Amino acid sequence: MSTAKPSDQPHDWQNTSSLPSHPEPYKIKMVEPIHLPDRAERELILQEAGLNVFNVPADRVFIDLLTDSGTGAMSEHQWASLMEGDESYAGSTSFHRLKASVQEIMGFEYMLPTHQGRAAENVLHSVLVHDGDIIPGNSHFDTTKAHIEFRHAHAVDCTVDECFVPDVEIPFKGNVDLDKLREVVDQTGVEKIPFVLITVTNNSGGGQPVSLQNVRDVHAFCQERGLRLVIDAARFAENAWFIQQREPGQGDRTVREIAKEMFSYADAATMSAKKDAIVNMGGLLCMRSEELYTQCSSFNILFEGYLTYGGLSGRDMEALATGLYEGTEEDYLAARIGQVKRFGDSLTEAGIPIVRPPGGHAIYVDAKSFLPHLDQEQFPAQALVCELYLEGGIRGVEIGTVLADRDPDTGKNRPPKLELMRMTIPRRVYTDNHLQYVRDVLVTLRDRRESIRGLKFTYEPPILRHFRARFEWE
Repeated sequence: MSTAKPSDQPHDWQNTSSLPSHPEPYKIKMVEPIHLPDRAERELILQEAGLNVFNVPADRVFIDLLTDSGTGAMSEHQWASLMEGDESYAGSTSFHRLKASVQEIMGFEYMLPTHQGRAAENVLHSVLVHDGDIIPGNSHFDTTKAHIEFRHAHAVDCTVDECFVPDVEIPFKGNVDLDKLREVVDQTGVEKIPFVLITVTNNSGGGQPVSLQNVRDVHAFCQERGLRLVIDAARFAENAWFIQQREPGQGDRTVREIAKEMFSYADAATMSAKKDAIVNMGGLLCMRSEELYTQCSSFNILFEGYLTYGGLSGRDMEALATGLYEGTEEDYLAARIGQVKRFGDSLTEAGIPIVRPPGGHAIYVDAKSFLPHLDQEQFPAQALVCELYLEGGIRGVEIGTVLADRDPDTGKNRPPKLELMRMTIPRRVYTDNHLQYVRDVLVTLRDRRESIRGLKFTYEPPILRHFRARFEWE
């Protein structure tokens, strides 16, 4: 069944008539029981976790919105694909099926499987990123920035200004600002820029999409300056769906056609397949250059495994190959993104400040507006994450000052422009009733927001601190 396409007129991009009013295009075959611990137990659990929900046992979480990475529900076809896994060390048939699906969906000739997205980043950055380099892009996510800074290089954010104003509604808030990019390149020099990065969708900026025209423009600029363009493709299918629905001239094209054109402008792509390929484990490093493939191959063998399995079993590669097709099906994408939008709109109607418009995979609560009495050095988004668990047994995640880490040169906290609590919606897992419960819990928190205290560190790891840090209430 095909979904209706919106008008190609620019002023119609907010038209929601194309979002599905019909049920999801699947039925439930298996269920997993969930349990809400009582309030006293939740208080004890969170205290033992050092006020960091990453340390909370999953069976003590009622609704888990920590991440959409590897948490989706695989289909019957994906589970069936597992049984066809060829576990040969070299040249397995499962690898060749995965390679064929990558070529058809993404258009890249060369591909290395990895166990997840950050592994693909590690392999690529081991070849390209060196001390003192500058990598401009649109709001690098945590592991991307960490891989860059681990190599004593620097990530520079060139996202459009509108991205940092939560209530501004434009269709493509994830876009790269070409003027900012040009300024960085002019000041740095191309010899210190190994590549320009576009993340689709822009996770740190609220799950906001990047327009196809913006990808074209960045590609043209990179061609002019002799720079590589790399795409972080974790949520490429959702981004392509937004292009189809919002960008003039794209309404009559399929998601797969749009995605393939988007990738045609990139020299390479890293992908956490645990998102839009709807698998529990898997990643990809894709390239056009045989020379770059040869260079990356050595590091893939060193860090991941042999070239035709990387960090994956044959079973994983089979599920991933199937998932690339399912993740680009238009009825599925319309239902998924429609669910996220309904959830976001219900929060806006209830007076909960969120990043607008709702993104593709998550809703981001604006913690600055929600908790105006807390300074960013008191980690308001992390405090809100803790309160969400205490009030309702719901696990979200902080995308704010804690995640931003310290400046590697000054050692000081670097509070970002956006201080957000992300509630990430796993694919094909929760119903609207679950999200209605989350909304009700947030309304309760809003009504007692003045009582929410800030946090301070009791333990702070040196790298990617948000995963392992511990806190206490101020």
